[in-house]
Amino acid sequence: MADVKYTEEHEWIQVEGDVALIGITDYAQEQLGDVVFVELPKVGAALNKSDEASVVESVKAAAEIYAPFDGEIVEVNGALEDNPGLVNSDAEGGGWFFKLKISDAAQLEGLLDADAYAKFLESLG
Repeated sequence: MADVKYTEEHEWIQVEGDVALIGITDYAQEQLGDVVFVELPKVGAALNKSDEASVVESVKAAAEIYAPFDGEIVEVNGALEDNPGLVNSDAEGGGWFFKLKISDAAQLEGLLDADAYAKFLESLG
């Protein structure tokens, strides 16, 4: 299985070669509640680290999904357009948002591993 990293914004990043699959964590979808809409980025869009890439809306709130590093959108999960609830049922699997081609692999070094993310969640109390 590919290495999975996390951000403090509750995104998960599964790196496969020079492309990363990106979605939100189980923790994030639990905080949002029932997801009713996902706005996906455009394929071919160039993003810089921290740029808004996507928006997820739930019955409780809307949240932005940010690019965890510089890159280009190479694929989006079109299944979310018809079934945004995939984010709730399989947040860290079939509910992924987009694939981002990595422009600067050095930016991956600032991401959290699973243990560091678990500790971060504990710190949130």
